[in-house]
Amino acid sequence: MKKVMLILIEALAKAGLDKLERALAFGGGLVLILAFASGAFSLDHNWFSFLFRWLHVIAGVMWIGLLWYFNFVQIPSMPKIPDEQKPAIGKVIAPAALFWFRWAALATLVTGLIVISMKGFGALGDALALGYLKGGYFTYIGLGMWLGIIMAFNVWHIIWPNQKIALGIVDATPDEKKAAARIAMLTSRFNTMFSIPMLYFMVAAQNVA
Repeated sequence: MKKVMLILIEALAKAGLDKLERALAFGGGLVLILAFASGAFSLDHNWFSFLFRWLHVIAGVMWIGLLWYFNFVQIPSMPKIPDEQKPAIGKVIAPAALFWFRWAALATLVTGLIVISMKGFGALGDALALGYLKGGYFTYIGLGMWLGIIMAFNVWHIIWPNQKIALGIVDATPDEKKAAARIAMLTSRFNTMFSIPMLYFMVAAQNVA
């Protein structure tokens, strides 16, 4: 199995697998082939609802994956990095990660609202009203939605504005940068805390309701 995988990887490498855009294109082509071959494709309402749910999951994986990367890897590792190497994080890695982080948050929110809206008239309102707290699907998905909405708000209105200050993207004094970095870190921790019940209720809506 290992030899087969290495042969396949080397073959794809010759076609440009080392480039991210090629890897994504190969993935898109593979899903099209498998979807058509297996019959997992149809131009009806259910399929389009599934399509936006799939996009919602992809965006969510990017968003929460980067949130956890910041909290489990980057933030704890910063004190261990020599001072002369830290600019590589602040000037190169962090800005790129924050770009995908904030736009993935927005994409997750938008696709999620589309998914719930495609469930029919009044579905969005029922979810936002938490199913009037009667339990079941709209209560669970509503809790997940509100937690996600608050997290996305934090990304765009607290974390990103303060990260721009902390990383020197906008002019600020050293004290302002230090204060902004603290607020961004604490809000990121807050979102990590919220991500645990958010993911619980998102999954509960599909499996427990």
